[in-house]
Amino acid sequence: MKESAALSPKVEPALVPRHLAVIMDGNHRWARSRGLPGSAGHRAGARNVRPVTEFAAELGIEALTLFAFSTENWNRPRREVSLLLALMRRMLKEDVDEIDRNNVRICIIGDRNRFSPDIRELMRSAEERTRYNTRMTLMIAANYGGRWDIVNACRLLAEQARDGLLDPADIDEEMVARSTSLAAAPPPDLCIRTGGECRISNFLLWQLAYAELYFTETYWPDFGVDALKEALESFACRQRRFGRRSEG
Repeated sequence: MKESAALSPKVEPALVPRHLAVIMDGNHRWARSRGLPGSAGHRAGARNVRPVTEFAAELGIEALTLFAFSTENWNRPRREVSLLLALMRRMLKEDVDEIDRNNVRICIIGDRNRFSPDIRELMRSAEERTRYNTRMTLMIAANYGGRWDIVNACRLLAEQARDGLLDPADIDEEMVARSTSLAAAPPPDLCIRTGGECRISNFLLWQLAYAELYFTETYWPDFGVDALKEALESFACRQRRFGRRSEG
């Protein structure tokens, strides 16, 4: 492991989360605080994805889910939406080589139907190219919403019931979980939100039921290795009971 990946002594490797989820917030406010246009913040935020991803892989995190574009983001000004889509294109074109070399698998979650054909093809190509990589899975939530995910899971189960493949009485939590976007990944252990807001904004509503939440004032473009270490140290100090009473 590189020296940059060394954690403080109180974070044992066993306490590093298997699955880390991140709401990357604060790009626009980061730019405004520096007297820059909002586009500069989004570009800075996009540049920060690679180092955070690389550090997470060095730590042995099994899955990293990044909230890149929500179902509500389409309601932003058209110019801002166009910029976000352009940054997504650039990432899928220019960063996949490095991600592939690092043995990281890319998986896109969310409803792709609203994206243009060229973006959908870039998504498909990135997933196909990295599908056999095993070091870490990078899940990019694009046109994703937690409510959409749950509704989509319900729709899939309803179709199976309609076709006689499933008795509705047999539907349980495990079956619903297997029908959601993160069915192939362990549940998130830790969800980080940057930018100072203390809410999850329709992100992974089903999957975050027992995740630890960590909110930081740091804007996403400034959320580097040291900030991630602080979040992981906080996670390592928490006692996860999953509804059970603690011992003693």
